[in-house]
Amino acid sequence: MSEKTGSMPGVDFNTFIMSLNASALYNLGMIADPATGQKMKNISMAKQTIDIIAMLKEKTKGNLNDEEKNLIENILHDLRLMYVKES
Repeated sequence: MSEKTGSMPGVDFNTFIMSLNASALYNLGMIADPATGQKMKNISMAKQTIDIIAMLKEKTKGNLNDEEKNLIENILHDLRLMYVKES
């Protein structure tokens, strides 16, 4: 049984991290739910997602290329600042 990916991007480390980033932004109330258009806040879920990204950064240390390393570092920096501002 095959699945069509349609316009979905291929799954790689960067798209995975960007997906986690979107989840954290949603839970910080920075982006709206695409289905409802409503912004919601769930600070504890945002923190958990930020912690997951930080764990992935540590677990993948030495295995990332420069682009992946810069992406995860920049996302973590930005999310942590937003989390502090929101909590």
